[in-house]
Amino acid sequence: MTQRLRCDETPAWTALQAHYEQVGRHFDVRADFEHNPDRFTQFSQQAPHVFADLSKNRIDTQAEALLLQLAEQCGLAEHRDAMFAGGCINSTEHRAVMHYLLRNQSVPATPGEVAAPVFRGAVADAAMPEVNATLRAMLAFAEAVRTDEQITDIVNIGIGGSDLGPQMAVVALQAYAITGKRFHFVSNVDGDELGEVLEQIRPNSTLFLVASKTFTTRETMTNAHSARQWFLDQAGPDADLGRHFAALTTNLEAAQAFGIRTTFGFRDWVGGRYSMWSAIGLPLAIAIGEEGFRALLAGAHAMDQHFVSAPLAQNLPVRLGLLDVWYRNFHGFSSRSVAPYHHGLRRLPAYLQQLEMESNGKRVDAQGHTLGYSTSPVVWGEPGTNGQHAFFQMIHQGTDIVPVEFIAVREPAHDMPGHHAQLVANALAQAQALLQGRSDAGGHRHFPGNRPSSFFVLERMEPVTLGALIALYEHRVFVSGSIWGINSFDQWGVELGKQLAQDIQPRLASGDVRGLDPSTAGLLRQFRPRF
Repeated sequence: MTQRLRCDETPAWTALQAHYEQVGRHFDVRADFEHNPDRFTQFSQQAPHVFADLSKNRIDTQAEALLLQLAEQCGLAEHRDAMFAGGCINSTEHRAVMHYLLRNQSVPATPGEVAAPVFRGAVADAAMPEVNATLRAMLAFAEAVRTDEQITDIVNIGIGGSDLGPQMAVVALQAYAITGKRFHFVSNVDGDELGEVLEQIRPNSTLFLVASKTFTTRETMTNAHSARQWFLDQAGPDADLGRHFAALTTNLEAAQAFGIRTTFGFRDWVGGRYSMWSAIGLPLAIAIGEEGFRALLAGAHAMDQHFVSAPLAQNLPVRLGLLDVWYRNFHGFSSRSVAPYHHGLRRLPAYLQQLEMESNGKRVDAQGHTLGYSTSPVVWGEPGTNGQHAFFQMIHQGTDIVPVEFIAVREPAHDMPGHHAQLVANALAQAQALLQGRSDAGGHRHFPGNRPSSFFVLERMEPVTLGALIALYEHRVFVSGSIWGINSFDQWGVELGKQLAQDIQPRLASGDVRGLDPSTAGLLRQFRPRF
């Protein structure tokens, strides 16, 4: 893959700096609404299953035009096309990035309509038979578990992408989940988490899913071995462990040695934080069934097609990713808050933290050269209306500007009178208050306003909609990472602490502090003689 021009080396970058100093630094969205009656139309659009209003952001048409020039000069479209052609864009790990193939399914046609086309090409055509075979086998197993009345509890043991994605989605789609089965997620190596789950279940009615591509992830395997020992202690040494454990892994030999006979794998071109579409999504498939899981894939596939085919100026992932660059590198905003006004999306901020900060939290470009500009913002949040009584004080009146993303649905899954109208009113009001502020009072009651926000509207929280929303965020992260010239698909920053932990753990037992820095040595002694 040819080296692309880095963003800070482009003419558009220089033009954006000048535009920010002349217009952007003091741009007031309220004044632009007064002078531009078309602002809402210009900065809002419908994408597959997601309507986005970006009009309350501190951006004007000239800034967006310059950002689009930046995208062209950085080769964004070519980089995107290389990913969808199966190119080795994960250069540090020498891998392609093709998680989109996991949802490369034709959308079933209704009478009179033609099914949407799938992505084709030599790489895709070679990969799809295995993708489809694994999907069919996984969904068949999921349906068998769903009809097995003896299994009442499913415990997913994983960490990172093997936990955050399926957990977020199971919680979000609870209204579509099968009744009579409970879903538990164990990720932390802290034994309190696993112990809390084990107290709620019985061995003969539980299915454990061990989610680790390599079957060597230390936290996951520690929890898996403890769960296995608990199962054997409770059910007896003659219990059928193979019936109650399955593995989501490519290390078949290790899984078999563990006592597992049912496994589902995925290729190394599926990164952990992009893996909920793969066999890692098995707990979700059990929860919502084959039809629901295929609808999830269809929603994501629709957003994939939008990202590939829509012109950059009407491409929602592109517009969002470029807005992120505008805010991070020119306005200097260092964080972004996600406020989903839907109880089901309460785990979405945690999921997005990994997706964005693990992808784009880099200090060197794809060639290993130190960057002279900032990359990933801090992503954080809580569901509304809870956040209004916690951190919204800072967002409205604090010294830092924090762009907010509101997510709301038109149709609720419940029928409690008055609740949904109050929820939506709060979301709309918070976005309005951030924009308008309050100038009729001074001192403590003054709100500066002109504080940016985006607003996403979903028809309802259902599998197809959730799939589109998550794919939208995936591609948005790709866009900003591409502009910054970094590799968004490796995560070397995860490794060092894990390696050092392997050195420190035996020292807790031996008390050996030789070679440690004074602080680590002093802290280690605080845990002696516990170990």
